[in-house]
Amino acid sequence: MKQFIKIFSIAFACFALAIGAGVYTYSKIYEPPEEQPDYTDEKEREEENAEADKPKDPFQIAIESSKRVNFLLMGMEGARSDTIIFASFDPKGNKVDMISVPRDTYYYTKGYESGDLRKLNAVYGRSKAEGTKRAVEEILGQVPVHHYIMVDYKGVEKIVDSLGGVEVNVPFHMDYYDPADKPPLRIDIPKGKQVLNGEQSVKFLRYRHNSDKTVGYPDGDLGRIRAQQQFIKSAIKKSLSLKIVNVVKTSFDYVRTDVSLKDALGYAAGAIGISVDDISMTTLPGVAEDRTYGRTTLSYFIHDPIQVKEMMMKIYEVPSENLDESQDSSNENKQND
Repeated sequence: MKQFIKIFSIAFACFALAIGAGVYTYSKIYEPPEEQPDYTDEKEREEENAEADKPKDPFQIAIESSKRVNFLLMGMEGARSDTIIFASFDPKGNKVDMISVPRDTYYYTKGYESGDLRKLNAVYGRSKAEGTKRAVEEILGQVPVHHYIMVDYKGVEKIVDSLGGVEVNVPFHMDYYDPADKPPLRIDIPKGKQVLNGEQSVKFLRYRHNSDKTVGYPDGDLGRIRAQQQFIKSAIKKSLSLKIVNVVKTSFDYVRTDVSLKDALGYAAGAIGISVDDISMTTLPGVAEDRTYGRTTLSYFIHDPIQVKEMMMKIYEVPSENLDESQDSSNENKQND
């Protein structure tokens, strides 16, 4: 079984480092563009005014007025995004909300009909980081994704080692061997709390089940996501205890991002006031489901749009009593598309 790293791990060593939770400095760095001349003709202006007169979705109002900065963290497996995390930084509350989005999340794009192309992790291969950002925005109910950070398994070891290792509680003896991998993969990590170095961390993040399949995460990728969340939180805790600017400099060589090094260092400087208790982690609401396209049956993760919207409204601090109104507005927009 040929499996590359299931990493998202360091997307957070890159998050705590590359952007830190320091979106706090975003408001100090960001300057709105200068006002431009209005070239809109009269008809367009009338249409815009008519649209503006319509009652706005409370959720969209909250998004437009928010100072949050949202990142897409991607752990790469070749041309596919194997691990996907949405991270939202609130500069006012000085906190971070992270949502793990399963790689098998169902996402259909017209023209890509085969079953394997109907998964979120296939979007990168055809539309790169920008396309994956748009797909996640759609899944989350049009919540904007401002930046992305990508890291592959080649950089994981060095980033973890730059942190001095990461402490995790391994739930069971991880015992796996794949002679077909190049080089052959051997995972042998004992059960219990321990500090993993870079090489061990790669194997911990890559693990799914033992060679004989009698031991492993009972709920598959969702179980692995929980293990990854544990790893990330520990990595964040460790990185926040170090000289974070030094961690940024070390890690920046191993990630691809649309955030400049200058801005990354600025964001990291603002992470000083963040603690691990200011970081929440959850998983996209939904259920696993088998579906058949053509002659192929595959397992997908089907997200629940209503529960997703409830989650995002909570993050953006929209009162729950506005959920029905927001949902009605979304349905009306879909009918008009």
